[in-house]
Amino acid sequence: MITRKRLAARACGLLAALAVGLFPASATAADGPTAKEPPKVDLVLDVSGSMRANDIDGQSRMAAAKQAFNEVIDAVPDEVRLGIRTLGATYPGEDKALGCKDTKQLYPVGPLNRTEAKTAVATLAPTGWTPIGPALLGAAQDLDGGNATKRIVLITDGEDTCAPLDPCEVARDIAAKGIHLVIDTLGLVPDAKTRAQLTCIAEATGGTYTSVQHTAELSGRVKQLVDRAADPVVNPVATEGAKQCEGAPQLKPGLYSDRETFGEHRWYRVDVRPGQELRASVSIAADRAVNNDYGLLLRATTVHGREIVRGSEAGDGRTDVLSTGLRYPKAEIDGEDEVANEAAETVCVQVSNSFSAPASVKTTPGMPVELTIELVDGPDDASDAAAFGLGRGWWLLAALALIGLAAGVVWGWISRWRISVWRTN
Repeated sequence: MITRKRLAARACGLLAALAVGLFPASATAADGPTAKEPPKVDLVLDVSGSMRANDIDGQSRMAAAKQAFNEVIDAVPDEVRLGIRTLGATYPGEDKALGCKDTKQLYPVGPLNRTEAKTAVATLAPTGWTPIGPALLGAAQDLDGGNATKRIVLITDGEDTCAPLDPCEVARDIAAKGIHLVIDTLGLVPDAKTRAQLTCIAEATGGTYTSVQHTAELSGRVKQLVDRAADPVVNPVATEGAKQCEGAPQLKPGLYSDRETFGEHRWYRVDVRPGQELRASVSIAADRAVNNDYGLLLRATTVHGREIVRGSEAGDGRTDVLSTGLRYPKAEIDGEDEVANEAAETVCVQVSNSFSAPASVKTTPGMPVELTIELVDGPDDASDAAAFGLGRGWWLLAALALIGLAAGVVWGWISRWRISVWRTN
């Protein structure tokens, strides 16, 4: 029944496409999707006095940053609207009130003229304070307006010197506006305080923090972040798993984020119709010091607790992210009962971890979790391994048992033949 419906739908789709071709393009242009806005990136560069230090590949931090910026400007994709903002570039005095206002737009966010951008960067010289908070506020204004993908890339060699305007609070306020503006931070030869502050800024907006010791690392990472803006990832939807399947959040296909403390179990629910295949994957990030030997478990069960399929992975401290996945194809129901084929089965999805940590490590908030849920058409061809339910285990065990039996019979025949030959001789 469902198969016939799919064939009919495809035929109707083909006829519709032919019909659309008979009408003038102007008749359908108004109904088409609007053009996607080009992504925007604002590079925020620290030009404070500490950038004079000569500890990056035998040159000053400022020289390394200029070299990296020139390489990045040459490699920026044409569709990206790039801007450059500075902090600490103009005021060399001791007046904190003035030094903490020292941030300006060096090159406006828009279509890139590579020669003009490089010329602007070449004029920079290490000068003043480190007003990271005001610079982030200015960069957010640089990127204001429209629905384009927006990203700030902050490059600095020190922590903010303009408290009480805490840059972490600034980043949290930017995230709270819901404009999907991501801040990535890069620390040039950072100390512990700088690393902690830049990590806080990045985590507040779902961005990343990178420690940089060499020029090649700086240019390579900034290029990667600009390219990521040109090909953005899906923003995960925040959710909170339950302690048991009953009452767990109902998930539709998509990307979800959650947090789990050490050794926690969280449950979610997904409806799977006959003829569909559930594909789920989960990743958990060890964003703090953890003990070696840990694991991640992803299980699919019925609402009554019977396990359907599972995926698991173990680690030993060599990676920061652990991932696993599973597949569950639900077969179509034989016969013409359309109601039965439309009825969905509620599958309980469990995410568990076996992480542990030293007593000095904070357990809250929990470690970041990303869960992906997909529902696709189930396999029609019986040769598809998923159709046999290999993930459920018993089919694989049965196949191994049959192979072992056949091997035992053949070995028995060979042994009897060798004994009979020995007796004859």
